[in-house]
Amino acid sequence: MAEPHSTTPPLLRLWLRLHGKPGGRWLFSRLVCWKAPYFGSISPRFTVLAPGHCELTIKKRRAVCNHIGTVHAIAMCNMAELAAGCMTDVTIPASHRWIPKGMTVQYLKKADTDLRAVARIDGVVDWAGGFELPVQVEVLDRANQVVVSAVISMWVSKRKPG
Repeated sequence: MAEPHSTTPPLLRLWLRLHGKPGGRWLFSRLVCWKAPYFGSISPRFTVLAPGHCELTIKKRRAVCNHIGTVHAIAMCNMAELAAGCMTDVTIPASHRWIPKGMTVQYLKKADTDLRAVARIDGVVDWAGGFELPVQVEVLDRANQVVVSAVISMWVSKRKPG
């Protein structure tokens, strides 16, 4: 897990303000998708957001299914990228920035239920300089079986002054 920071990242502040209130997780999820509209296509619902850890869910519905009636592979990639990105955003120091650099995905079984994505980083990170941060993401079905395993490579570097 990452070292604690002196300032709470804006996304985490928003989560902490909303997640415990009625409709707060729904509103938070909608606001994230307003900021990054493409992710709205999967209608995610955040359930956990903390430094080093993020979880979100999607419902299996027609809009995210493929021609054989299972959740589409790209919908699951979107889940993985969204969970990894939000987890990274609330984990890195305010002095740093991030961008996805690459994604390695293994499709392990058909996804025929609602799904949950879990993004994590393990261990303490040395925040000096620019580096690649591998974020592990698993997408699980209702039976907690892993249907997708992904590693999202995040390029983390210091923000430019100014």
